[in-house]
Amino acid sequence: MNIAAIHLRHIEMPLKKPFDTHAGQVIDRELIIVEAVDVEGRRGFGEVTAFSTPFYTAETIHTAWELLSKVFIPTVEWQKIAHPSNISVKLAGYQGNEMAKAGLEAALWDLFAKQKMQSLSELIGGTRTHVDTGVVLSLSDDIGKMIEGYQTEGYRRYKLKVEKYKEAQAIQEVREYSQELPIMIDVNGMYEEKDIPYLEELDSHDLMMIEQPFRAGDFFLHQQLQNTLNTPICLDESIRSLADAEQAIRMESCQIINIKISRVGGMTEALAIHDFTRKSDTPVWCGGMVESGISRAHNIALASLEGFSIPGDISASFRFWERDLIIPEVNVKKGKVEVPTEPGIGFEIDDEYLQYVTKVSRTFQVN
Repeated sequence: MNIAAIHLRHIEMPLKKPFDTHAGQVIDRELIIVEAVDVEGRRGFGEVTAFSTPFYTAETIHTAWELLSKVFIPTVEWQKIAHPSNISVKLAGYQGNEMAKAGLEAALWDLFAKQKMQSLSELIGGTRTHVDTGVVLSLSDDIGKMIEGYQTEGYRRYKLKVEKYKEAQAIQEVREYSQELPIMIDVNGMYEEKDIPYLEELDSHDLMMIEQPFRAGDFFLHQQLQNTLNTPICLDESIRSLADAEQAIRMESCQIINIKISRVGGMTEALAIHDFTRKSDTPVWCGGMVESGISRAHNIALASLEGFSIPGDISASFRFWERDLIIPEVNVKKGKVEVPTEPGIGFEIDDEYLQYVTKVSRTFQVN
């Protein structure tokens, strides 16, 4: 690939409104933007989407920066990288740190697609010209007005993230405004075995799915619950690799899988999981991480693959940001996002704004 340099930028982007998680609020989003430059000056961009604190996985933006700058980038023999997937092989000896690996690999995928003069979607085998979109409902807002706005824009999947034991109440509140709204709930592994009777009660609410009811990695407990439910269980945090997806499906621990590029270590592993789930006839959708348009563009390419049959966490840029890092920004029309056909991720980088939100930067000359 003739890579000449890798640039790291630790950025901080102000969210349009605070993002609520089970661990608190995110007000300003820290991210790492990875830029790979080849000897001819072409640029590829990726994004590390770990959070500032380890509430989602053990990784944080700060651990990712340390691993990238002190271990991953310095130890790779860059002259031997001929394809983006090579980087996952080179870094396989290092345990975990999937988000740091994913951000680095993403920059290579964008660059490689530009070198081949193909869109990233075309390069990985995408077949869709548009992908369906989904949003998160926040009950702290005027729920009726919010649903009306989302329905007008055509969003096709609505995710509820609420406090523990308040799911039924939240579902009822939403159903008062729309009986037909396609709703799922995401509980981020908050429940334990003793809560199974409560979770079984949610089966009567006609949900699309219940996402990650138990802690990551507990395939047995998810299997036990799925055996008692008609509602599909979707696994998120539990799926960090192809091996995890294979185990979950073979144990019948879930009926749906959320594939996040960042959580599984990069596009290469995400593609492998997609291919396996197609063979096993397991529905998948593309998850998001409160990310900038750079990461969202990679998600759009992934979601263009035929196996992604459920609307993913892909929404308009303005839902999160007053100003995004890409030009043009991601827009939703009639519930769909257009898949770019230009080389690479298909968006230009707003270099002026990227420079403005950069807190720390570092450059590695690798060739």
